[in-house]
Amino acid sequence: MMRRRLLSVLIVIVLVTLAGCGGVISDESTSPDETTGPTPESPGETRDERTGSPNGTLSVTFINVGQGSSTLIVGPTNETMLIDSGDWSDDGEDVLASLKKHNIDRIDSLVTTHADADHIGGHEAVIDYFETEGDGIGAVYDSGITSTSQTYEGYLDAIDEHNVTLYETRAGDPIPFEGVETQVLAPPEGYIADGDRNENSIVLRLGFGRSSFLLPGDGGTTSEQFLVDEYGAGLNATVLSAGHHGSQSSSGSQFLDVTDPHIAVVSSAYDSQYGHPHESVLDRFSQQSIRTYWTATHGNVRLTSNGSAITVATQRDAPTAPLALRDGEPIEPGVDDDLQIRTVISITESTTAPAVPDGGTETDPTEPTEPTEKAGALSIATIHEDASGDESDNLNDEYIVFENTGDQPLELAGWSVADEADHTYTFPSEFALDPGAQVTLHTGSGTDSSSGLYWDSGRAIWNNDGDTVTVRNDSGTVVLEEEY
Repeated sequence: MMRRRLLSVLIVIVLVTLAGCGGVISDESTSPDETTGPTPESPGETRDERTGSPNGTLSVTFINVGQGSSTLIVGPTNETMLIDSGDWSDDGEDVLASLKKHNIDRIDSLVTTHADADHIGGHEAVIDYFETEGDGIGAVYDSGITSTSQTYEGYLDAIDEHNVTLYETRAGDPIPFEGVETQVLAPPEGYIADGDRNENSIVLRLGFGRSSFLLPGDGGTTSEQFLVDEYGAGLNATVLSAGHHGSQSSSGSQFLDVTDPHIAVVSSAYDSQYGHPHESVLDRFSQQSIRTYWTATHGNVRLTSNGSAITVATQRDAPTAPLALRDGEPIEPGVDDDLQIRTVISITESTTAPAVPDGGTETDPTEPTEPTEKAGALSIATIHEDASGDESDNLNDEYIVFENTGDQPLELAGWSVADEADHTYTFPSEFALDPGAQVTLHTGSGTDSSSGLYWDSGRAIWNNDGDTVTVRNDSGTVVLEEEY
């Protein structure tokens, strides 16, 4: 059942009683049905584009806001969704700076996962800015559980001042987002855990082509158990935002078994006073070989899906092995470094099927499921563009080392490698790279093997003064591009 409801003015009455808040939530609004773009289908229905290659891309950027959370999503038609806005301590400054840098002039959907001040800290500033200097806020979606904090009061006051539509949101309610399968999986009607704000976070799952993103807010043990019980294996996701900043009460083993993510992203401060991400969470990620990014060391993390592969870009290069995350150097929020592409991860199996409630899968949702193999992921380990001595006489000392950083074999037959001048090498038929294996592509001649391939170029390929390595799959899609 789908429900749309304007957030009741009873919330304001509660706030007035508890904290003296004088904000009023507007009743004058446009229904989501009347906004641009089609209303997403109910869970269990499927869009045609998800069965093939969707048009455009879906970009999900985890903004480095320190000990807080904020995620910007840009869809294939440039619709935007902002999930949370960081901690109260910087009043939205870092989030707004990031949005402005990326030329975001409108937020179509502002999602408040829950009312904690490290998630709504920039809401007032974001609403004020886009309503006065940008093209507005389409609608705000809120779990409906209030707070007595001044931060929450300011958020409601901004909504009232600018007459922004505010919806109380539950599992099954729609959030319009053209070209993207968008599902609200939690909180349920009536709430859980006696109305605890964290456990009743809005949980979103986004599907695009073969890719899917699961964003559970600050949900912990109770929220995760509800999701597992309600949706079972339908929770599977390519990318998981680590619940509650990597708290030990989140990202439990059973939850990870069911979601089976390829990538996890942790949003927290480097010197988090709560110890986020907790070592037990990182250990669980490590046991399942989940490539992990941390905003505290990678900075802003942007994941861009074309439906069949995810391009990962970060501000800083840092370890992605879960147990090595803390070996990276800290990067402060607000740092203006450009994002650089780090790797491209191919998605070999669809993970976008909607999460269907009430036992909609054949798997018993109360039992952990056997994790499926994760996708192969091609990355560049080494570029050795400057051969020793006379390059023309030592072409095999000019080479690139490729590595499969995924967890299943990567079929490379028909894939190609090219430089900026479009000199092209094609991988031989039936060539595959095992998980963790490397292969060196030499410019000169020799006998191909599982660890060494030869371009047989007769001349140097890679420009010593800088070049771009571009890898395309057998359908011609760019899956890896790296400048040096």
